[in-house]
Amino acid sequence: MASDPLPVEQVLTLLEELPQRIDALTTGLSPAQLRTRPDDDSWSVVDVLAHLRSCADVWGDCIATILAEDHPTIKAIDPRTWVRRTDYHDLEFQPSFHAFTTQRAALLTTLTTLTPDQWPRTATMTGAGKPIVRTLQSFAARLARHERTHVTQIQRILAVQQA
Repeated sequence: MASDPLPVEQVLTLLEELPQRIDALTTGLSPAQLRTRPDDDSWSVVDVLAHLRSCADVWGDCIATILAEDHPTIKAIDPRTWVRRTDYHDLEFQPSFHAFTTQRAALLTTLTTLTPDQWPRTATMTGAGKPIVRTLQSFAARLARHERTHVTQIQRILAVQQA
């Protein structure tokens, strides 16, 4: 995670824009194109979406827990481990993307109603080395930053297909 915190407004903007960016990149693509991997070691667009959904599940749950409890202790869950408990890789892109955008809308509804004193609420994360204190804002910023890299990944996947 980057050490410089993103301002709340930037976090909200990035989280709001991501589904629109993915939609713009994938509109009109066939199910086969969305499942095509550039090579055996790469992800398809469906795989990227599965990963994004997994991160949204895990880090979104942390945000909800921080809001529900006063300085909770949360056992860290790796989104790559979490995704294996789901059927996200098996789903067709459009229904999975719809579920993602619905989840994102709910998260944004929560985040946009927060008061300034709620963003710095904290949790202690355990289970991945030394316990570390994270804020609600750091989870939201982590999600936003992380997703930006995967939009670039989708662009690269699609560029290989069009080459």
